[in-house]
Amino acid sequence: MKENSSSENTVRAKKNIFREYGEAILIAVILALFIRTFVVQAFKIPSGSMKPTLLIGDHILVNKFIYGVKIPFSDITLIPVKDPKRGEIVVFKFPEDPKKDFIKRVIGIPGDQIDISDGVVTINGVPLSEPYINAEPSYDGTWQVPEGQYFVLGDNRNNSSDSHNWSFLPRDDIVGKAWLIYWGPENWGLVPHYDHQVS
Repeated sequence: MKENSSSENTVRAKKNIFREYGEAILIAVILALFIRTFVVQAFKIPSGSMKPTLLIGDHILVNKFIYGVKIPFSDITLIPVKDPKRGEIVVFKFPEDPKKDFIKRVIGIPGDQIDISDGVVTINGVPLSEPYINAEPSYDGTWQVPEGQYFVLGDNRNNSSDSHNWSFLPRDDIVGKAWLIYWGPENWGLVPHYDHQVS
């Protein structure tokens, strides 16, 4: 009887261990999915459109919570937190192909008039100081940013697919704000943003 009781206890102990591991793994998976869906997500920079700020191969973390909580598997913002500001670098779903993620810098917010002429970007008549760009833009144009839309440009102005050639970025397509470079061939640390104060 003692031997049977001992073997039953051993079986129960093994079952308890497997159950504890299973519960821990399940909780970890649910927590990871929650964090990835609502809080932070990792991305890899695939092109040189944001040089010199972000380089090809940089791995970054994006803060998804900062602009609001979205309903999973949709672009609908359930709880708005704050809106993107001029100078912030954002990750978004490419408007012409939502399966692709793009990263650019916000230049114009709703209501802004953007003018680009002779290599200078002007917002509402105020020229921008842009120490982060790779080179002055070689193109000209004028854009009036509509409500619910943003005007975004790559820091590598002349080698970037952005608002100057595919128009505006809808607010609902924005995934989050670039936050941290956690791995890269040359640079790491907080992603440098720029505060463009335009009256």
